[in-house]
Amino acid sequence: MSAKPFTFPIKVLPDDIDFMGHVNNARYLNWVQDTVLAHWQKLAPAEEVASKAWVALKHEITYRRPAFLHDDVIAETVLEKIAGARSFYNTVIRRGEDVLAEVQSMWCCIDAKSLRPARISREVAETFFGLPRKQEPHTGE
Repeated sequence: MSAKPFTFPIKVLPDDIDFMGHVNNARYLNWVQDTVLAHWQKLAPAEEVASKAWVALKHEITYRRPAFLHDDVIAETVLEKIAGARSFYNTVIRRGEDVLAEVQSMWCCIDAKSLRPARISREVAETFFGLPRKQEPHTGE
């Protein structure tokens, strides 16, 4: 079960275009980062945004179609789960109905001052990001 999707509009800029006339593959990762950070900044409480930062741990990207200058592109991301300091996102980048890229990424939340891994509380995950409540074990009583 996952949280609600978050959409983020993307503006394709002239600097995004490579020698082949389409968006450079590396730029998609910037778009994923921009989308994940915008998701956090929009939904997390202000004190969490101020006290936490994010670093990428892993990206797996599948390119489906190229993007071009002046395309209307949207990234839609879903926070699938939080495990300790790690967050797992699935992001789909689209132009209309066309899927341009699919990205699975893992991020580490860090304390902005100590730069050490920092857990996201269950309350924040459930209340602000819509992740499902953990089921308490049934005791059979």
